[in-house]
Amino acid sequence: MGRLDELDLSLRLNAAEEADRLSVAQKRLLQLRLLAGGLLGEPEKLGPPLCVVFEGWDASGKGGCIKRLVAPLDPRHVRVAEFAAPTYDEKRHHFLWRFWPALPGWGGMAVLDRSWYGRVLVERVEDFATKEQWTRAYDEIVAFESMLAAEGMVIVKLWLHLSEEEQLKRFESREHDPLRRWKLTDEDWRNRRRRKAYEHAVDDMLDRTDHDGGRWTLVEAENKRWARVKVIETVVASLERGLEQNGMHVRAIPPAK
Repeated sequence: MGRLDELDLSLRLNAAEEADRLSVAQKRLLQLRLLAGGLLGEPEKLGPPLCVVFEGWDASGKGGCIKRLVAPLDPRHVRVAEFAAPTYDEKRHHFLWRFWPALPGWGGMAVLDRSWYGRVLVERVEDFATKEQWTRAYDEIVAFESMLAAEGMVIVKLWLHLSEEEQLKRFESREHDPLRRWKLTDEDWRNRRRRKAYEHAVDDMLDRTDHDGGRWTLVEAENKRWARVKVIETVVASLERGLEQNGMHVRAIPPAK
């Protein structure tokens, strides 16, 4: 998995390289999803659930990556769920309760824009959870994901990382663009001022929740093109392994024309 400070943020692709690799990966993902959904290969045999969890810095490009990840797929075959602060009613339950309805079943796929990791990130840093609550949450999350993985779910966890300098450039770009200004909030600026605290929380999260049933993939997001390609290629590779482990021979799929 590595560490945040070990990532090579100079990695980048040009427009032609991005287009070529995205095209190949998107076609492959479509093939794999049709196989997993019982629409290609053995009739009515479903593949494992696929859950892609996006976490990362504000303005790290999660939305653009999600857009390109789901672009080749029929909207009926993938669910994208976005999670913000819990509502009053959701706070009355265990913090994991509100995520259950978004999880995919066999043959399904879900993409989560933010997730249960808010408990050990924003809720920890901003004191929305007590120290006892966020401290025990690491083991609760690992147990939760391990249970899902034991039932066959393929869990892909992505942290999109960019430098403080690049984040500031993107904030300022949004601030001066009337059509994108809505993406920038006072909360984004406040989170940026507390970046060191968030970095400590991210390091702890990666260290304590990387496990066999849910490995973290760190995505170098300084260059958006690189990040988009790495995300979809990571998902493709993970789904291929999941299908193979369930006796579904992905190499037998004919290439797309």
